[in-house]
Amino acid sequence: MDVISDLTSNPWPRDRSVITIGAYDGVHQGHRSVISEVRRLAADLDARSVVVTFSRHPASVVRPESAPKLLTTLAQKLQLLAETGVDAAVVVDFDEQRANESAADFVESVVVGCLRTRLVVVGEDFHFGHGRGGNVALLRQIGATHDFEVEPLRLVGAEASASEPVSSTRIRKMVLAGDVTAAAVLLGRPYELRGMVVSGDRRGRLIGFPTANVEVPSEMCLPADGVYAAWYDCPDGSSHPCAVNLGRRPTFYEGSATSLLEAHLLDFDGDLYGEEAAVRFIRRLRSERKFDGIDALAVQLNIDIADARAALRPSAAAPT
Repeated sequence: MDVISDLTSNPWPRDRSVITIGAYDGVHQGHRSVISEVRRLAADLDARSVVVTFSRHPASVVRPESAPKLLTTLAQKLQLLAETGVDAAVVVDFDEQRANESAADFVESVVVGCLRTRLVVVGEDFHFGHGRGGNVALLRQIGATHDFEVEPLRLVGAEASASEPVSSTRIRKMVLAGDVTAAAVLLGRPYELRGMVVSGDRRGRLIGFPTANVEVPSEMCLPADGVYAAWYDCPDGSSHPCAVNLGRRPTFYEGSATSLLEAHLLDFDGDLYGEEAAVRFIRRLRSERKFDGIDALAVQLNIDIADARAALRPSAAAPT
């Protein structure tokens, strides 16, 4: 997949494009359905299949005080888009200037000028541009002048019987509630967080349960505090079952404002400091709670580890 950030010229002067436009946070099952249609139509029209997305979520610039937490970093998003088989991802640098750009100007510069678009495929409720002034009707109006058509798609659920469309907002609610199992159904894969392994206070090692402390970017959507069965992916490509504590460690600290991600890798002994980790959440095992001392906590941690092993058995949940 080509990744294009220079919008000043057409990357394929002889080719037309079939495109879709959006934040594509999470690259979930609904997104994949749209991209599959883009690829099909592009093949029929002998055109390039393209996802136009943004360097950051538009809401982080337009309304930063209420911007949603992210399901994927830009790097994750591009990796997931590449897995769909789309020809290219165009990454629009979304800043104040772009936020104030009219919908018509965006279409003129990106859709027409850069990509020589033949067909735009978007959801029927698609809105874009300054003040969300652009929609399917505007795209069709401009397309009549600039020789491109618009294919609005009705958003559908993950199953034929689902009444609520698959959306990033719906998945965020599941993640925030700790329902990572339901979120995985809509994502088409386990929910994943990435970050660097940093040094902690070593309390886990002192009580016999060493952990990798994963520093997750603040803009990411964290599951509800609790204990989870998960897979821990190392940079060398290996995957390890783990029990994850995500929370504020009330047994040791009072009033901690920040949730920490601590992964105890099962049957593993090694140095992970300074490495990039990816943690894929499979099942929530319990909520976080305060224990009456280290001994009581250690008893519960042994139960958590046994529960994590059971949840991660091949018959229950294999790494993907």
